[in-house]
Amino acid sequence: MAGRRGPQAGFDAAVIDSTDILDGRILIVDDKEANVRLLEGMLRGAGYACVASTMNAAEVRDLHREQRYDLILLDLDMPGMDGFQVMEALKEIEHGGYLPVLVISAQREHKLRALKAGAKDFVSKPFDLAEVLTRVYNMLEVRLLHRETRRLYEQVVAEQKVSERLLLNVLPRSVAERLKGDPGIIADSFPEATVMFADIVGFTGLSESMSAERLVVLLGEVFTLFDGIADHRGLEKVKTIGDAYMAVAGVPVAAADHARRAAHMALDMIGALERFNLRDGHTLKLRIGLHSGDVVAGVIGKRKFIYDLWGDTVNTASRMESHGVPGRVHLSDATRDLLDEDFLIEARGTVDIKGKGEMRTWLLAGRSPAASG
Repeated sequence: MAGRRGPQAGFDAAVIDSTDILDGRILIVDDKEANVRLLEGMLRGAGYACVASTMNAAEVRDLHREQRYDLILLDLDMPGMDGFQVMEALKEIEHGGYLPVLVISAQREHKLRALKAGAKDFVSKPFDLAEVLTRVYNMLEVRLLHRETRRLYEQVVAEQKVSERLLLNVLPRSVAERLKGDPGIIADSFPEATVMFADIVGFTGLSESMSAERLVVLLGEVFTLFDGIADHRGLEKVKTIGDAYMAVAGVPVAAADHARRAAHMALDMIGALERFNLRDGHTLKLRIGLHSGDVVAGVIGKRKFIYDLWGDTVNTASRMESHGVPGRVHLSDATRDLLDEDFLIEARGTVDIKGKGEMRTWLLAGRSPAASG
């Protein structure tokens, strides 16, 4: 492998490219000029190009903050501020806990104390050329590996966050957490919930006179409005199917006021679409259907997850929408019975519902003047 050869004897340059190591930034800290010159000569003679020095220990922290040295050769026995105090100051910068410090000392007890304080290695006085170069090279190699490991770790963490955001775009948070802990089958029964279907009336005709790009933008803007309402009202968006929007209240977290939440959301959606029309000059209308009852909810798919609902309640809610009135909210008897005096409800009479037969249904006209919500 190409690259400059490391200074230690017998090093196999075919295993590791030493170029990055020899380009490492080194700071020599010693209060004796003779020692500084000797170490600088050793390192530059071995091929290290980025070698700096200081005889003032109090400068080390600020110098390292600015330059981010890969290795600091630090004399422990200095007047004013000794090497141990310098290492404490460096810990304020190296928050990851790794001090790139190679201490210099002639006292054995100081070496052990320095290692316990965070130094990674030591060299002895008087200096031995082979020892200094070997320990410097090894320290720089470890430092670069540590830095690369941290970079890869941060990359993995960032990618994990992206994956979690994507997962939360298709699954409720509580379900996503369960799936991460146990990738098996997730299926739950909910005895009480309210399912909502909403369809944009006339959207098919509009799509014939609009470019595909503009059509997608328009639909995205409308559904984003609905997503915000779902979050505000405490419903779970299940999915969109073309220009249809499906949500549920009381799933995956049970809620005693599920019908009330769904009714508020339906009215909010109609109001939001009216404001959207005024702003952009459209004449879109929503047809919304609500039905309450028991449902089964779960995750299907292995490669492309989807959180979905099943059961007669879902089918009936869909029928409420398809047999509804543009610009109105169509309620089943079951949902109407769960709503209180805060809502204005009109009898629609008996409607022949496909697959269900005749059903008494209602229209949600709005909120009563005294209602809060």
